[in-house]
Amino acid sequence: MTVSTPNRRHFLKSAAGVAATIAGARLALPGGAWASTATPEVTGCTLGYIALTDSAPLIIALEKGLFAKHGLPDVKVEKQASWGATRDNMALGAAAGGIDGGHILRPKVHLYSTGKVMQNNQPLPMYTLLNLNEDAQAISVSQAYAESGVGLDSAPLREVFAAKRVAGAEIPVAMTFPGGTHDLWMRYWLAAGGIDPTKDVDLIVVPPPQMVANMKVGNMEAFCVGEPWNEQLVNQGIGFTATTTGEIWANHPEKILGMRAEWVDANPNATVALMMAVMEAQMWCDDAANKDEMAAIISRRQWYNVPVADIVTRLKGEINYGNGRQESRTDLAMKFWRDGATSYPWKSLDAWFITENKRWGTLPGDLDTKALVDGTNRSDLWLQAAAGLGIDTSKFGDSRGVETFFDGKTFDPANPDAYLDSQSIKAMV
Repeated sequence: MTVSTPNRRHFLKSAAGVAATIAGARLALPGGAWASTATPEVTGCTLGYIALTDSAPLIIALEKGLFAKHGLPDVKVEKQASWGATRDNMALGAAAGGIDGGHILRPKVHLYSTGKVMQNNQPLPMYTLLNLNEDAQAISVSQAYAESGVGLDSAPLREVFAAKRVAGAEIPVAMTFPGGTHDLWMRYWLAAGGIDPTKDVDLIVVPPPQMVANMKVGNMEAFCVGEPWNEQLVNQGIGFTATTTGEIWANHPEKILGMRAEWVDANPNATVALMMAVMEAQMWCDDAANKDEMAAIISRRQWYNVPVADIVTRLKGEINYGNGRQESRTDLAMKFWRDGATSYPWKSLDAWFITENKRWGTLPGDLDTKALVDGTNRSDLWLQAAAGLGIDTSKFGDSRGVETFFDGKTFDPANPDAYLDSQSIKAMV
């Protein structure tokens, strides 16, 4: 059976196009996706990752032999230069020299599947398989603003930035990918302090490993990125952390294991095996007894090539903000498993990312959120993998419930319009 690719207008008008494409691909499988045995159809795949601490479960799964344990001895985990490179390699697929999936920003599944960020706006159907981690990103600011009082509240920068704008200066503020998590954390933080991210600053894209070097030469006023780059900034005395993202939204989702739908649909048993390996790695990563070893492994030259000291402290929730503030807060440490609650890909969390990208005009306001989530979120596969590991799945459903942010705003996944209406700063079209 040949599945036709919906055109961009149809995709952006109604995400039902995503669901239709994916449903067609599943029907193409002989006997349906779940009719075959548990033996993986292939012995491996190629996964991409960025040098960020939240990619650790993929690295640990490889280093600890967990992929091989689950029948996938030939899995490759390959470093990507940027989120843009990850996108391009995902579009190619491993058969053409790219990747089949890997460690990606959670909203990228929606942005790829709608074609929003793809070459020629060509949709690339993707699946969210599991959530790799929660929390432990940060917004860091140039040392020049150390006495401004800026922190969780961005408001102290409002007048400073306004004066710079009046003087004709640019105000470069960096994130890692348009519409991605770091873009959304930065926008939320600025807007909550009365700074319009679409008018009052100049949002720029910088790959995570290049953030510190660019701040050092004065190419930006602030940035939002994952670890270990905020910690490295502080350790080098170049800037300070204004806030961690866990302070903006406690237990927020961050990166995922995302895969090309084509690969998953062709290899359903291998997909579940892959997930089981990564889930076991998440459990290992979440064990406090393993934090030092984990930091030592991922710091190696072939993985991140950064000092262990830039990784291990924030991994444990020991945060030196760099402006005289130090805190030891395990609630702000990176979470990988939390009895499965971190790993499970709650559909309601996808709904927030889509809604927030509507808020900033990255996705159209009339996009069918539910259809897009249902067409891309494979929580059903997570439940299958969890059952294979003997995990109780009775507590998992579609919604994590109402989410609350640091500024008192709430997101009810059953009423996303109310959330949008409550936001005074937005750029919806």
